[in-house]
Amino acid sequence: MSGKPGRKRQREGDRTESGGGSSLPRARGGFKRLGWLLAVGALIAAAAVWRARRAAPARPGGKGGRPSPIVEEQEAVFARYAGSASCAECHEEETDPWRNSNHGLAERLVNPVQDRRAFDPPRRFRHGTQWSEARVREGRFEVVTLGFESNREPYQVVRVIGNDPLRQFLIPRPGGRLQVTEIAYDPHRNEWFDVYENEDRKPGEWGHWTGRGMNWNSMCAYCHNTRLRKNYEESSDSYRTAMAEMGVGCESCHGPMKDHVVWQRAHPDEGAEGKDPTLKPLTTNQMFAVCGSCHARRGDLTGDFRPGDSFFDHYSLLIVDDSEIYYPDGQVHEEDYEFAAFLGSKMQHAGVRCMDCHDSHRARPRLEGNDLCLLCHNGSWTNAPAIQPEAHSFHKKGEEGDDCRDCHMPITVYMARHPRHDHGFTIPDPLLTKQFGVPNACNRCHQDKDADWALEWCAKWYGEKMKRRTRTRAQWIARARRGEDAAKDGLLEMLAEEEIPYWRASLASLLGAWVDDPKVQAALTNLLADPHPLPREKAAFALEPVLEASPSARRALERRLEDSSRNVRTAAAWALRRQLDLESRAGRELSHMLAFNADHPGGRLQRAVFRLGRGKVDAAIEDAETAVRWDRYSAAFRHELAVLYSMAGRPQDALIQMQAACRLAPNDPEARYRLALAWNEAGDLKKALETLEEAVKLDPRHARAWYNLGLARNQAGDPEGALNALERAETLAPKDPRIPYARATILIGLGRLDAARAAAARALELAPDFKAARELLRQIP
Repeated sequence: MSGKPGRKRQREGDRTESGGGSSLPRARGGFKRLGWLLAVGALIAAAAVWRARRAAPARPGGKGGRPSPIVEEQEAVFARYAGSASCAECHEEETDPWRNSNHGLAERLVNPVQDRRAFDPPRRFRHGTQWSEARVREGRFEVVTLGFESNREPYQVVRVIGNDPLRQFLIPRPGGRLQVTEIAYDPHRNEWFDVYENEDRKPGEWGHWTGRGMNWNSMCAYCHNTRLRKNYEESSDSYRTAMAEMGVGCESCHGPMKDHVVWQRAHPDEGAEGKDPTLKPLTTNQMFAVCGSCHARRGDLTGDFRPGDSFFDHYSLLIVDDSEIYYPDGQVHEEDYEFAAFLGSKMQHAGVRCMDCHDSHRARPRLEGNDLCLLCHNGSWTNAPAIQPEAHSFHKKGEEGDDCRDCHMPITVYMARHPRHDHGFTIPDPLLTKQFGVPNACNRCHQDKDADWALEWCAKWYGEKMKRRTRTRAQWIARARRGEDAAKDGLLEMLAEEEIPYWRASLASLLGAWVDDPKVQAALTNLLADPHPLPREKAAFALEPVLEASPSARRALERRLEDSSRNVRTAAAWALRRQLDLESRAGRELSHMLAFNADHPGGRLQRAVFRLGRGKVDAAIEDAETAVRWDRYSAAFRHELAVLYSMAGRPQDALIQMQAACRLAPNDPEARYRLALAWNEAGDLKKALETLEEAVKLDPRHARAWYNLGLARNQAGDPEGALNALERAETLAPKDPRIPYARATILIGLGRLDAARAAAARALELAPDFKAARELLRQIP
């Protein structure tokens, strides 16, 4: 579960949930074009969650003949597992430290002895405006807290999830559900607290412990247990979740070992591992994928990863893109875990893997402090520069700031009590702080100083070394997020020179904003043949908007339906979903992922987008309504439902949803802008005007709001006000040909023909195929 101090409360519709989520690219559409309104951007799968889903039956047909089932039958899978206890017969040296590690204790039944200290004597504590109690009653361990009917009730806890530095508890509910308490126990301080601190979450919220955001079956179970099957039944909205073994056992990382155990017992005198024909040792990269299967913020494509498989055959990884999930330099921003940040690091690219630094059986680093780093950075490795910590850090030995991790692995505290190191091994850069608000390690520690102070010392200590390529890349990414058109060429240049696949993928995602540009299309199309599956996947998503207009891009993407990696096939299938053969391998894989996702509001909205693309508007509305019902506090979900209502000719229903969205997000200029579109579609120009005025006050750089405000003012009989608004829009979006075209039409009505002619010519200059602008220019006297 997640909780990060200092960040606003999040709904599933506002983000992709940690530990198993994946954002989908935006699908084009929106409110109907009515008169003056040109709406842009709508049904987004705003936080679509690709998580573990139940098996879908294999069907013959499509390219490649009869494919194997996407997920193997549960009974056959579990039969190949022996359990960790059998490993201890020969591997006591490894299993002994594992038993009491955070892996070994990732999930367990409540223990009357081990857990009594948390509940006895009873204790009552406040969190936000609420209070809860932990106690023992008639031998049952209970928490008394605000629950499902907004009443404070006692709930029996049956399992413990997590170990150190905090423990949460599982409460059984109907339909095979287990819900995770947001109140948690700190074994070090012997006290209870709320992982969301003072957010004061309430029943009915997606992220409250009673909501789907705190459902163990979908959100937590996979990474806290061994070979888990979620087994969601959509028809009854219930679960039959099962696992090979509770907790992160030996076979979570080493794979099923029953054949090995049987062989060893049958050949006690031939125990040398080299003789055992059942063993297939995992490579370093395969073990890296095992770590990533849980230590990543990712979307689940199959729900059935097993050690030895490729990470990208099962997951869609969230990376640096146009969202705020990561900072532009790759530092974690939200609860992102370790895998993606590390995948983007120079260390990973040079061949370093998790096991080089971590002892997986103890779930701890192999050495503490700088001793671990100096195993490589001691001058004995050609690709690891020698470091003298005191000389490099300019901090005395033993001082805070002397430890390599202080600067290159800064800590963020999650869940109120869980400090985690960033694994991006980024370089602190106060200039990025000053320019774009990217945090740097210097000011994380020296909070009484500003970025200028840190920048001065960095310049004094490191000089020209600070002018590195990683800084330039972060600057272009930050500018792209701001919508600066100049960022396009910078991103293209970075992409052409980028060696690390992670960053090629990131740059591809950002270039999607300029996918109409031929140079960008060419670069993204070339990236579909990248050696690594991550850039191929992100390029496939980025190319979707131009597939109708670009036959070459479409053909290149169609070839990716037979890609060697499932994440690429699924991305291509999603982009081509409108005409996709659902009997093909890629079609079945996409259908499997969508069905598997159906237990979360984000998954329902994602399927709504899919069904809309297939022309099933009513079915799409049904899914979107379910998403809103399951997460009624999400403004983003209500907007998407409003778009669907609009498409179905239900403008009043659309308006109701957008009004609710604005109540939920009163300071969101985009929600206000979209409400204006809904007012216009409902035929209320006055309300549309008022709401557009509010939108541009909230965000003076909202080009589309200024553009539509100009059109609305003109329709309301204020042509001069309209021209003022359009000029503001054109300043913000100088390459949008619709804006000078709109100016031209208004100027003609005012009799200012020379200015009208110049505006129409400008529209044609920007878009030579703009027929309406060409005709208008021809008709001007």
